[in-house]
Amino acid sequence: MPNGQTCFVVMGFGKKTDFETGRTLDLDMSYQNMIKPAVEAAGLTCIRADEIVHSGQIDVPMYEQLFSADVVVADLSTSNKNAFYELGVRHALRPYTTVVICEDGMKSLPFDTNHIAVRRYHHLGEDIGSSEARRFSKLLTDAITEILKKAPPDKDSPVYTFINNLRAPEIAAAIKNVVESGTPAATSQQKAPDSSDENLETHSELMKDADEAEKAGDWISAKVFLSKIRKNLKAGDDSKEDPYILQRLALATYKTKSPGEIESLHEAAGILSLLEPETSNDPETLGLWGAANKRFWQLNKDRTALDAAIAAYERGFYIRNDYYNGINYAFLLNNRAAESVDPAEAIADFVQARRIRKEVLVVCDSWLQKHPVPTGINVTPEILENYWKTRYWVDATVGEAYVGLGDETKAQQVLDQAYGNVSAGWMKNSTEDQLTILRKFLENSPLELIKQKGE
Repeated sequence: MPNGQTCFVVMGFGKKTDFETGRTLDLDMSYQNMIKPAVEAAGLTCIRADEIVHSGQIDVPMYEQLFSADVVVADLSTSNKNAFYELGVRHALRPYTTVVICEDGMKSLPFDTNHIAVRRYHHLGEDIGSSEARRFSKLLTDAITEILKKAPPDKDSPVYTFINNLRAPEIAAAIKNVVESGTPAATSQQKAPDSSDENLETHSELMKDADEAEKAGDWISAKVFLSKIRKNLKAGDDSKEDPYILQRLALATYKTKSPGEIESLHEAAGILSLLEPETSNDPETLGLWGAANKRFWQLNKDRTALDAAIAAYERGFYIRNDYYNGINYAFLLNNRAAESVDPAEAIADFVQARRIRKEVLVVCDSWLQKHPVPTGINVTPEILENYWKTRYWVDATVGEAYVGLGDETKAQQVLDQAYGNVSAGWMKNSTEDQLTILRKFLENSPLELIKQKGE
């Protein structure tokens, strides 16, 4: 049971790309499966910024938590800029009870943080392994329990360690002064948010609503929820854009096909343009940009859109061997080969598509070996659901690769397994639609031209 003490968790939300390694990590899995259970096991109430009910800007309650929380856990994974900044604020305000963690894939920490204690955990990308979740949760619980036992606590802020005789502000006095001054912070402490305020639903709750809408294939509702999240995050500052929210909003916008498919594609492309896809190194952004241009090509037969889609998927694949970008890169190479009037160009694209599919199979096989089905007493239905959602796309990619390589027997075996675990009907429909088109591309192989010349 909570003992009245609180822990504020500083970290990013959702999926974030670590540009140092090219990996994309689902930070929500870190929070839900490791950090929050560990904090609660230590007897503290755990809260992250996306769980705070607030009216107006999130900055006010966020600063209050950084100042007054008994413990702050700061996860620096993916070198999240906000997390580093908030850690700095906490270190300036409090000399102790701050725990810093990060994923062990980070190659290096900035100079100003590489001399403080950082506890590391191992992230699989989409999820946390059950054994790792147990190991690190216990480590974090023990660390929180230990630092709260000491009186006075050990200093963990470099600000108070290196500047002698610096005194931290008195929490009780500071809160009293804030309340008496009538500042916005006082208002947030004394007055509960108006129940009619649209911001009353937390970021976390809105994300759950968006997840459920997407799962049901209700893309219009998903777009509404994600648009509200985007508005709340910006809170009057147009420069505050979260790439993860923009990516999901672009996908939902494209999928609505409302008021028409071309119109929704243009709107989605406009959202993605904020992420500068022509120069981006984010595989998720490149995959979405490729998908939008692929559909533009399919609807309008605009060759520039086809070439743009191929370029996006190619870069997205080679940046970090991303199987989604790779399988779509191969698909569009076959598309361009089928459209080409130059036999040499057609043959080049056709052969390159086969080579890419073989590379994709290696990538998928590596993923499957590293990500067995989660087992154990700590595996929740949510963990399994997230695993099978990702696993579906891996299996579907393997199936499509075998189709492209002409091995229909292996393809069907893998696809039957994938369809047996699919969590949403639209996912299977998307796979089947692409396979139907791919098989048509393969009917007239340009390699037949070589055979004919040799006969």
